[in-house]
Amino acid sequence: MTETAAVLIDSHGGPEVLKWGRRTLPTPGPHDVCVKHAAVGLNYIDVYHRTGAYPMTLPGVLGYEATGVVESVGSAVRGFGVGDRVAYATAPLGAYSEHHIVPEDRLVALPDDITDMQAAAIMLQGLTAQYLLRRTCQVEAGDTILIHAAAGGVGVLLSQWASHLGARVIGTVGSKQKGALAKARGCSDVIFYREDSVPERIRDLTDRRGVRVVYDSVGADTLLDSLDCLQPLGMLVSFGNASGPPPPLDVGSLGPKGSLFVTRPSLFHYMQPASVLRDAAAELFEVVRSGVVKIEIGQTFPLHDAATAHRELEARNTVGATVLTI
Repeated sequence: MTETAAVLIDSHGGPEVLKWGRRTLPTPGPHDVCVKHAAVGLNYIDVYHRTGAYPMTLPGVLGYEATGVVESVGSAVRGFGVGDRVAYATAPLGAYSEHHIVPEDRLVALPDDITDMQAAAIMLQGLTAQYLLRRTCQVEAGDTILIHAAAGGVGVLLSQWASHLGARVIGTVGSKQKGALAKARGCSDVIFYREDSVPERIRDLTDRRGVRVVYDSVGADTLLDSLDCLQPLGMLVSFGNASGPPPPLDVGSLGPKGSLFVTRPSLFHYMQPASVLRDAAAELFEVVRSGVVKIEIGQTFPLHDAATAHRELEARNTVGATVLTI
């Protein structure tokens, strides 16, 4: 196969630049696998690529995350065969298509008890939650943490998992509906960021101590306030730009604020090599299988209507994960 249906982008801009058409598939190498997609995950990083906030080659195809079935394999592929169910979240861009060529070391085998829709909803966001909680800052019982956008795709996963680990979880949300979801998924308290000062509410809720870690996927609107929510030696984990890129940070201010730590982690660095990726995916599948983490697919859109999905995501009208169906 040399061509497949796909959502194409040939210039940066709003959702209107996403067009349904056909793409030429990359020439597969000996270690590559051709995957026929069943479902595609929508993530905010897709918006960053579409707008040009993150670089990509144009013309091109968005998307890092999908599930499907192996349709063909390269001559040197040993871990997968035709017909195997697979998923990925750190492959080269190109998931917004019916087929994609994926390096073998970026694929994970999909267990029989995890559906295509579930995996498309959690591979990127769930692996993100895994490394944020288990490696970037090892959250433990008794910790108090703050999660921005607690009703969003990563937020609901972080909240459930952190609560299971024994942490007290405080989340920020933008509406009563999202507040109810956040509380149902592990937040002991929610802060309505449109109504309240988040640092002031954190001080009230923690007897002025602050939180051990802030997980901040919002960026421009929240970064500086996030620093003011931390206890001494606390960590700010900035991992998204939903409101725009974070502002410049005066490193010298971190000392007077409590000898704080700041990090900007990336899934693509944390999921290397393949053995780490597969161990992380196994832990993710287990917390889903056991019911610790409930998958929230708040909405679905057909792949050819990806532009509408992007509009809803940017307007913050989505709840939980969004999946593009084939």
